[in-house]
Amino acid sequence: MFGVPIDRIKKGNPEYALRQKGKVAELALGYQGSSGALIQMGALDMGLSEEELPEIVERWRSANRRIVDLWHTIQLCAIKAISTGTTQAMQKGISFNVENGNLVVTLPSKRKLFYIRPELITNSFGSQAIAYMGQNQKNNKWEKIPTYGGKLTENIVQAIARDCLAESIKNLVKIGYTPVFHIHDEVICEVPKNSDYFTLERAIETMCLPISWAEGLPLNADGFKSDYYKKE
Repeated sequence: MFGVPIDRIKKGNPEYALRQKGKVAELALGYQGSSGALIQMGALDMGLSEEELPEIVERWRSANRRIVDLWHTIQLCAIKAISTGTTQAMQKGISFNVENGNLVVTLPSKRKLFYIRPELITNSFGSQAIAYMGQNQKNNKWEKIPTYGGKLTENIVQAIARDCLAESIKNLVKIGYTPVFHIHDEVICEVPKNSDYFTLERAIETMCLPISWAEGLPLNADGFKSDYYKKE
């Protein structure tokens, strides 16, 4: 974002002040957020001023052109599927089509996301956008919900992450581990104490096995052992 070598971002160096700007931008802007998203993520509490937020947004987007392109590609595919009724295909097996009046996004795993009764609208910026019927997260009412490329991208990314975790859980079960629950990207397995077979290393290795529908996706995992559930 700032053209500064990573080895200069160290405590004691004047460039270290840029770390907070980069950190909050990475947390807030990946799904088409803007200054408001930075504020929600605590940018002002970190000592940043509201006046410098638009520049941070622009710097992040300039440094992440392929992510920005992805937002626009996904939105365009969704709009075309709704307006033409034809299937719009992307890389890695992702596609958009309309089934029984619903917008359907097919994921690389072949699982599907459904957006109920989609329609094209004009957003507050005067651009073509999408709305669908769903439950308002704030008041729980069933109503028309507007969406956009960045939000659709978040839905797809989180769904793919869930599918990766599901594959890893199935692989753990295959070799005898007993997952008792999972939280977001974390699996909790109950195993015998001091077992030479049910080791943390074996569990991590299993979590990182390649996934057939995600060829080339780099996977990694980490973990710890405990007598009860906690955050490490």
